[in-house]
Amino acid sequence: MKISERIDATMAQAIAHGQGGVAPAKLAAALEYAVTPGGARIRPTILTSVAMACGDDRPTLTNAAAVALELIHCASLVHDDLPCFDDADMRRGKPALHKAFSQPLAVLAGDSLIIMGFQVLARAAADVPERALRLIDILGTRTGMPFGICAGQGWESEDTIDLSAYHQAKTGALFIAATQMGAVAAGQEAEPWEELGARIGEAFQVADDLRDALCDEKTLGKPAGQDDLHGRPNAVASYGVQGAIQRFDDILGGAISSIPACPGEAALAQMVKAYADKLVPAGARTRPTVPGE
Repeated sequence: MKISERIDATMAQAIAHGQGGVAPAKLAAALEYAVTPGGARIRPTILTSVAMACGDDRPTLTNAAAVALELIHCASLVHDDLPCFDDADMRRGKPALHKAFSQPLAVLAGDSLIIMGFQVLARAAADVPERALRLIDILGTRTGMPFGICAGQGWESEDTIDLSAYHQAKTGALFIAATQMGAVAAGQEAEPWEELGARIGEAFQVADDLRDALCDEKTLGKPAGQDDLHGRPNAVASYGVQGAIQRFDDILGGAISSIPACPGEAALAQMVKAYADKLVPAGARTRPTVPGE
């Protein structure tokens, strides 16, 4: 079964479980709306690829870990789009959840998806409980405070931003979770995989900055130019377009070099590079340099 099929099947099971019983219909519909279409599913794909590179001896646990991580990511997008944060009208080419269902239902849907992520892991724990406990701890660490995506969002309310901590928490946290959780799901230690996740997260942030600056709303499936609009620190503002691309390439090279020794090391390196090539906007590398960039 392909990685995407594994993720989609496990996600469908999780959402169906959340919609079961005598559930409020609108909130039940909002749960499915929040996770479909699935987008690139980059984080769960990285998690599953790491697990496969390490042997993937408990595929059911790997699937649960991948979907738990994606549920947290989807919840963060629902909350990020709210008027109190990014105030975005579009997400993945359709109205943001709070536009389609209302702000109260968006808050509740995001909260429900977060809880669901931990439930998915708990339900998969019976076979190898010690691994599942470590997975729950990693996911909690990279979701909450002080090292998770909540902290990343929190930095935007500070008068002075620690840029490194901000980027690692806002973007890097769930990529670190992806590499570490993939390793742990396959029975390996988490620590050696932190650097890979951090570097992939940093590269993704630079690519996201490039896409925000160079792509339109139709291409992105969400509002463009948000970094400039909200005055956020970003790689394009700091380095210019070509400088940001060079920064991306340097980070990517470091990421591939940091992959720990494992049976599937070569295949994992190829996967990371293939995904990275898709992240940089088409034409950005051949775009003429604009004076002042």
